[in-house]
Amino acid sequence: MSEQTTGRTRRLLANALTAALVLGAVGGGVAYTAGAVDRADRTAPTVGWAEHSAPPTPEDPAAGFAEGRASTPLSKLLLPVPDGYELGADIEGHGNDDEIAAEKAVALFKQTSRGLYGKERREYEKEIDKLGIQGMAMRSYATEEGTLHAEVEVLRMKDRKAVREFFEFRKDFLDFLKLRKGPKVKGHTKNSACHLGPEPKAPEGRDGEVPLQEMVCAAYDGEILVTVKAAGAEPFDKKAVAELLEKQLRHIESPGEYV
Repeated sequence: MSEQTTGRTRRLLANALTAALVLGAVGGGVAYTAGAVDRADRTAPTVGWAEHSAPPTPEDPAAGFAEGRASTPLSKLLLPVPDGYELGADIEGHGNDDEIAAEKAVALFKQTSRGLYGKERREYEKEIDKLGIQGMAMRSYATEEGTLHAEVEVLRMKDRKAVREFFEFRKDFLDFLKLRKGPKVKGHTKNSACHLGPEPKAPEGRDGEVPLQEMVCAAYDGEILVTVKAAGAEPFDKKAVAELLEKQLRHIESPGEYV
C-alpha cells in the first residue's frame, strides 16, 4: 500500500470513526444504566441461539445455552461464558449471542460512514470492501453481581495484513483522541490495546441512574480481530475487562479448550 493511499485511508477512517464516536463504531453499544444488566432477560435462548445451536436433549433441555453457542466455526471462537459471569444483556439488534454473515457484517461497518458524503463516502466504503470481511460473531457477558457488562465481537477477515493495519490505525486514533490508556493484556502487549472512555458523569435529569465508566479493547490474532466493549459503575474493574480479553485470545489460540 503506497504512502498516498495509506494517508487517504487513514483520513477517511478518522472522519468516519469520529462520526461514530469510536467506542461504539461497530455493533451495539454497551449498557448505559447500572440496572440494564439486571433488567435483561437472560433466562431463555435468543433467536440467534435457536437458529444456530444444537438441539437440546431430553435430559438437559437447556444444554449449552449457559455457555453460549458453539455450532459454527466463528461462534466456536467466542469465549464460552467463564466462571463468575453469565450471558449479558442484548446487543442492540442482535440478542446476546449472535453471528452475522459477511454481507451483513460489511454493511454494519459501512454504517460508520455517517458524517461522510459524496466522494469521501464512496472511497471509505471501497476501503471497507478491501478488508475482506468474512463474518462476525458477538456475545455479551455480565458478572454475576451485575457490576460489569461487556460485549465481545470476533471479526474474521481474509487478509492478515489488513487485520493488523486496521488494529494499528484504531489504536493510533484512540491515542490521538487522548483517551486514557487502559491496562495491558497479559501475554498480548504487542497485539492488543485498551482505552478508557471519558470520566463518568451523572446524566442530567435522570434520577436513579448511576454514571458508568466505559472501556474498549481491541486485539488481533491472525485473520481475527477482537473488540471488547465494557461498562460498569465505579469502582470500575479495568483488570477484569483486560482478563476477559486475555481469556478470549487464549481461547482463539486453542478453541477446543475451555479457559
